[in-house]
Amino acid sequence: MRILITGGAGFLGSALANTLITKNHEVLVLDDLSAGDPNRLSPEVLFHRSTITDRPKLWTLLQGVECVYHLAARVVVAESILYPREYNDVNVSGTVALLEAMRDVGIPRLIFASSGAVYGDQAEQPIAETTQPNPLSPYAVSKLAAEHYIHTIGALWGTTTIALRIFNAYGPGQPLLPSHSPVIPRFLSQALGGGSLVIFGNGQQTRDFVYVSDVVRALVTALTTDNVDHCTINIGSGTEVSIKELADEILAQTHASSNTLYSPVGSGGVSRLRADLTLARKVLGYQPEVALKEGLRRVLEEDPRYR
Repeated sequence: MRILITGGAGFLGSALANTLITKNHEVLVLDDLSAGDPNRLSPEVLFHRSTITDRPKLWTLLQGVECVYHLAARVVVAESILYPREYNDVNVSGTVALLEAMRDVGIPRLIFASSGAVYGDQAEQPIAETTQPNPLSPYAVSKLAAEHYIHTIGALWGTTTIALRIFNAYGPGQPLLPSHSPVIPRFLSQALGGGSLVIFGNGQQTRDFVYVSDVVRALVTALTTDNVDHCTINIGSGTEVSIKELADEILAQTHASSNTLYSPVGSGGVSRLRADLTLARKVLGYQPEVALKEGLRRVLEEDPRYR
């Protein structure tokens, strides 16, 4: 197939693009490089630098495309609290602009990367797709709004739409941001740099960490699976790990002598998060293959920053 990936130079997008190339698809990537890096991409990937709201560019790139993976988004929760309008412009208005361009060109299928963040705090775990979302940040609100847009407009315009709610993805190449970095690259950097591992909150809050290759496998499967129109599906590991347990495992694997410090300044986020994978197994035949211990070992082995 001829496939377009928006946000395809990012952490997840580049892993997806490089995998699709190995399956003999023709892959085009659109990315504004606000967080992406084209050097992550295989030479066979056709890269174009542009914003998701550049409609003439979208129309040009969409010619002959059979499926769009929509990963372009602003994704830092803390940043979204400071700049909600920017998150709405990119994550919501950008999605609508893409949908309009797809309608004009006649693209039949859209696969959208949503987030487990839409659930917020939930008393019952694991969290199924039937659970009422409780978004707690503008980022989460924007992802949920984009879900509604793709499914509603897709139904009106005859586009097959699939939303995958991806939980805490990690793997080699995950960016270490100057502030509010994802917890795994932050802990690895702190441990290997001889610093203290800083845990926000009490460390008992849990997350569902899913290895990048498992996420990519789900995304690739959604490309050709039938009977998934207007489906919203959780993609995670199905395993609940506390931040304290994560810190202990990273210290064990890095053989670091770092201390663990608890900071009351930053929020620890939601108290628990674990994906119910029943629908993913039924619809996509999805089964996570990489447990956290093995995933961390692969990150340490494959990511040159940690060697």
